[in-house]
Amino acid sequence: MRRPTGADSLLIIVPAYNEEGAVGEVVCEIRQVMPETPVLVIDDCSSDCTAVVARMAGADVLSLPHHLGLGGCVQAGYRLAYELGYQYVIRVDGDGQHDPRDLPAIFRALRESGCEMVIGSRFLDGEENHTSFLRGLGIRFFRLVLRPILGKPVRDPTSGFVGVNRAALEVFSRSFPLEYPEIEALVVLQRKAFRFVEVPCRVRPRRAGRSSITAVKSFYYIIHVLLGVFVNVLKYEGWRPRRR
Repeated sequence: MRRPTGADSLLIIVPAYNEEGAVGEVVCEIRQVMPETPVLVIDDCSSDCTAVVARMAGADVLSLPHHLGLGGCVQAGYRLAYELGYQYVIRVDGDGQHDPRDLPAIFRALRESGCEMVIGSRFLDGEENHTSFLRGLGIRFFRLVLRPILGKPVRDPTSGFVGVNRAALEVFSRSFPLEYPEIEALVVLQRKAFRFVEVPCRVRPRRAGRSSITAVKSFYYIIHVLLGVFVNVLKYEGWRPRRR
């Protein structure tokens, strides 16, 4: 993995676990849209050929020795990007649902908005049919929970199609929610007086495999994330940003 050059250095990270059926095409599409941008696939100790397929498609691969789960996998990518000196990182999931054609818009917003995080949102167009009933129910619930905490609405709080600048990268390289990171990460940023903005993005069907979301898992997800949100609120309750 090479060190970046230039003030606007960008790394695209792709967390992947047993995604051999999709990750190669994801990497190829990213390279078609942004051919000069390095792509790092973080292989979360897959039992299939995810790492091999990713390398064949032209990505650098960070192979984790143990399965860390999504949060640990993403944090490993953030940590390496921060240590190498990248200024911006955009995360693209390895299942093919995120459309790489939206990458330039996210990168542009990172550079021009002044915000520490940019979220690729499925719902800025007002449509709610981009997701399953159970997932949509959870999204609407967390919109209500997060509104008073964040001080502004967020349309797609569970989106994994996100970009961060170096300030947020430093925070997340040191500490990142482990199991369901997206919502808790928003709370951490807010408590550190960082800002986010949403930009429209497209969502596609999975290229391979299927969702593991069930009613039982949805209930567990809601309880787990709620606890994480309130722990982070209490954790940073007395924290105040330094004057700039």
